[in-house]
Amino acid sequence: MAPSNGKGPLIAGVLAAIGGSVCCIGPLVLLALGIGGTWVGSLTAMEPYRPIFIGLTLLFLGLAWRRLYQMPRACDPKTPCANPRTIRRQRLTFWIISVLLLGLLAVPSLVPLFY
Repeated sequence: MAPSNGKGPLIAGVLAAIGGSVCCIGPLVLLALGIGGTWVGSLTAMEPYRPIFIGLTLLFLGLAWRRLYQMPRACDPKTPCANPRTIRRQRLTFWIISVLLLGLLAVPSLVPLFY
């Protein structure tokens, strides 16, 4: 089995957050682009699945946090994962993505302010 680079939970979290907010972001983006019509209001088919996607997002963010902060690293000294700069970059990327994902999950609550 190939060694994991730790990006899986972050990517899965991004996809789950997009799935969780697509019911509200999709129509908002279409309206911002000038595409209107009554069918834009009917793009809420994913709304019943939103709590599932929110849960998955938080789960994957938790797994990514655990991988970065809790699990000990077993690296050879000459590999990139042993470099402290690489670990700092991974943690910085994690926090940037976490803030963006939590913002993405908050969009459905903020959408009424734009309509």
